[in-house]
Amino acid sequence: VQLQASGGGLVQAGGSLRLSCVASGSIFSDNPMGWYRQAPGKQRELVARITSGGSTDYADSVQGRFTISRDNAKNTVYLQMNSLKPEDTAVYYCNAPLAVAYGLTGWGQGTLVTVSS
Repeated sequence: VQLQASGGGLVQAGGSLRLSCVASGSIFSDNPMGWYRQAPGKQRELVARITSGGSTDYADSVQGRFTISRDNAKNTVYLQMNSLKPEDTAVYYCNAPLAVAYGLTGWGQGTLVTVSS
């Protein structure tokens, strides 16, 4: 399983970043995909999810600021993050929520987002 996230970096509060994640076809396929994050000392959490048809939902903490999208032809999922806050600082990962729930996938390389105040 390949899950390669990129696009993280250091940004000031109020700034924006766009994350990308290329997934292998076996996990991307027709599955919903999601973006997760793990802040230091905290559990990994799902912050955004998108179905193969493009329906989306978000955690309350990012609703209205983050936008998830996907390009099925490129097996790629994106996360546009606007109005970033220091509490958004975390390592961000993509994965397929159903595969995660059933323990069918590992975690690829995440990308670190650091938001300074």
